[in-house]
Amino acid sequence: MSASEDRAQPVTGTTEIYLVTGDRHRVDGDLKSVERTILDAARGSIMQLAWFIDADTRDDLAVNPEHVVSLRAARPTTPD
Repeated sequence: MSASEDRAQPVTGTTEIYLVTGDRHRVDGDLKSVERTILDAARGSIMQLAWFIDADTRDDLAVNPEHVVSLRAARPTTPD
């Protein structure tokens, strides 16, 4: 990776990932970039996970691409 790739990129949106278990996760990234990450993991080696940053907790989140049911662009949350 180049030095410019190592720098944190600004987040352009938030996407909701829905899984077969009924769980929903909000992750950093626009709909197209999240879709690309999931597709890349699905085409990778056996049991390759798609890695994201949870938009609410800022924790790392790994998703099995075979368990993804749908994606949706998340609406911005408003502070209370």
